Amino acid sequence: MSEPQIAAGELRALLDKQAITEVILSYSRAVDRGDEALLRACYHADAVEDHGGTFLGPAVDYIAAILPALHGGRLMTHTVTNILIELQGASAAVSECYYLSFARYPAAEPPFETLTLARAIDRFERRDGAWRIARRQLRWEWNREQPIAETWARGAIGDPLTLLRGGKAPDDVLYAPRVEG
Repeated sequence: MSEPQIAAGELRALLDKQAITEVILSYSRAVDRGDEALLRACYHADAVEDHGGTFLGPAVDYIAAILPALHGGRLMTHTVTNILIELQGASAAVSECYYLSFARYPAAEPPFETLTLARAIDRFERRDGAWRIARRQLRWEWNREQPIAETWARGAIGDPLTLLRGGKAPDDVLYAPRVEG
């Protein structure tokens, strides 16, 4: 029995969904690494950001507002899960994804860590061949806070003084020249 052929429309849908997924994942990389250029590339120039009660307005203003936090030395990690994308014709889509984010606030008194789950419902548009966010609506689901307790599995992972750590752009290993092999 032969393999079923993939129709051109099905292939286009897969490629579009992959392109949208890469924008969603790029957003996480951008905020975690403090990569302003990558963050701006996730949005159309006229995009709107509705950050669930903390910000509502042009995405360019949202980016400007969060840049100090992105470069302020705060550790953040955004994990993306449950990405669902509904294509609406050739140039529009709606996606829903979950962001599980960790942040550390060492300068707070007392210092603390926070784990938060939020959902992003994004309207994507393809313009000039590129999928980007046209409108984001973030909705908060839950949050948990705790004192900072970094022991690296009580030493089982390694000595905290010798572990190689991630950083912000351009100092993170991601931005270093790539070594082949």
